[in-house]
Amino acid sequence: MHWSTCLALPLSLSFVAGAVTFNPWAYTIQSTTCRAADRILHEEVNITIDYVDVNPTAEKSIIMVHGWPSLWSSWMYQIEEFNDEYRMIAIDVRGFGGSTHPADVQSSSTLADITGDLTCVLEHVGIQSAICLGHDWGAEVCYEAARRRPDIFYALVGVTVPYLHAAGPFADSAQLAAVMPKLAYQVFFENHTTEAIAELNKDIRRSLRATLRTVDSTPPDSFLTSTTTYLGAYDNVTEIPPIPFFSSSDEKYFVERFSIQKFDHTLLFYTRGNRYGTWQSTQAQGNYTIPQPVLSVLPLNDPVADWVFAAKYLNSAAFLPQLTTKTMEGAHWPHLEHPQVFNGILRAWLETLEHSLTPAQRVLSDEL
Repeated sequence: MHWSTCLALPLSLSFVAGAVTFNPWAYTIQSTTCRAADRILHEEVNITIDYVDVNPTAEKSIIMVHGWPSLWSSWMYQIEEFNDEYRMIAIDVRGFGGSTHPADVQSSSTLADITGDLTCVLEHVGIQSAICLGHDWGAEVCYEAARRRPDIFYALVGVTVPYLHAAGPFADSAQLAAVMPKLAYQVFFENHTTEAIAELNKDIRRSLRATLRTVDSTPPDSFLTSTTTYLGAYDNVTEIPPIPFFSSSDEKYFVERFSIQKFDHTLLFYTRGNRYGTWQSTQAQGNYTIPQPVLSVLPLNDPVADWVFAAKYLNSAAFLPQLTTKTMEGAHWPHLEHPQVFNGILRAWLETLEHSLTPAQRVLSDEL
């Protein structure tokens, strides 16, 4: 395992919100139909996964998986950086944007289920192997995808959140919040999902602005600490400032895409049924090790949690024999807050990846 810290560049270089030329409307949204389990109806249903396919003639591929609350376009700086070198498939996770979801949000979207969506999309576009790049819960999707399907995902990058393996006993939201108090909002999402959705849906723009903040534009201190409300900490804030790392156009796009389905199915990562289902299925398999090369990029200033501590507390490295860990300045969205720093870390790792692959992995990465 290799650890290092990367200091942020000056603000004018590393944080260029509003100056980026990225135009999400210029990208064609494509979609494919995937089969999904509805565990309430006890049947398989069709869902639609939206995605953007960038540079489809490139030899190497990256599939990009966002977290909560986010969309495919949150990878805008990485899409621009690697546009000429990699084929990039940036998806809207099921339930987000235009990607649909089974009627059941409580138990029909485990990480294994979402892994199935990734393989469905890759099969649809004709990609046999790819690097998985995920942020937040998307990082956990990539870890699970690599663990379950090493035949497809030959390397992965996890941003912000370390490998939350299932080797130990199941821990619900209340247990996690007891250790990390700013995870208390997850208790609200888990125990009062319907009420949480209603609160988030009341004003889509406000909900997004409340969540997507930076070190220099922080939320109220009490944000995320309540088990009975998500946005209550902002009750005395009349107008939440715009999302600091987005242009007004980027923010408008987010609001429009979220307005398609609102937050109705986006809390899938937090429900007890899905989290327990993920843990249970992994426990049944009994394999927690991911042998592929892994890059973990952890921010140093996330108000949600100290992820460096969390990685050490969970001993995540014990299950990742080819782990490289980098830390950098930033809150919860380092790839958006300091894109030049993040892209530099990612590029350096990608450049060394080919040399670190085993012969079998090299064959897999070339079988496109």
